[in-house]
Amino acid sequence: MSGRADSDSPPDTRAEEAGKAEEPEEPGRGDDAEAAGHGERDRQDRQGEQDEQDGDAPRRARWAATGTGAVLALAGTAASLLRLTGSAPALVPVAYACGAGTCALAAVLGSRGRTRRALWLSVAGLMVMALGDQFD
Repeated sequence: MSGRADSDSPPDTRAEEAGKAEEPEEPGRGDDAEAAGHGERDRQDRQGEQDEQDGDAPRRARWAATGTGAVLALAGTAASLLRLTGSAPALVPVAYACGAGTCALAAVLGSRGRTRRALWLSVAGLMVMALGDQFD
């Protein structure tokens, strides 16, 4: 055994059989002329829908980054204020406030289209808040 069992091409892609395959009819000839025309329009419609969906992806990413950053910033601010009024060490509310600030910056970057940086800043802000919670 050579250890290359999968090195052969599948039977439907071999060069010998490619010559035997029938060539497809040209659109507009034969009995399927109308069906070919409808198929072309369907393909164009699907491509137009795909283009619309692709155009919405950056907008959805901006909204997601902005919303996530804003929610995390509000949660961090609320936690910081709650910990400030309690008997926690001073480092805990400071950590929550720093994490909230980082998430707020992520929201601003997300609204400007820097979604990848906003994601990582949101993760970093959440980690700072979690680290601050460990000091409690």
